Amino acid sequence: MQIQTFQSKIHDFRGQKVILDFDLAALYEVETKVLNQAVKRNIKRFPSDFMFRLTTEEWESMRSQIVTAYQNKRNVTATPFAFTEQGIAMIVVF
Repeated sequence: MQIQTFQSKIHDFRGQKVILDFDLAALYEVETKVLNQAVKRNIKRFPSDFMFRLTTEEWESMRSQIVTAYQNKRNVTATPFAFTEQGIAMIVVF
């Protein structure tokens, strides 16, 4: 992944720079579902300053800005997880 492409995946939510679960999964070349299952199995390693789920309002606002075919395939019942720098580092651990 090129640096410019990677930088475009960094978003600002709640005053923090984050990468969303589907972009992080693409970076690691795994399905979003697989990444999220691994996180849920290790949820105690991810306090709120490492990861949080976007609110419906945050997600709807973002979706209006990034319309891609990939996003249309996402489970619409759950908003994405947002990973901070510490959360991304924790994923690398497992």
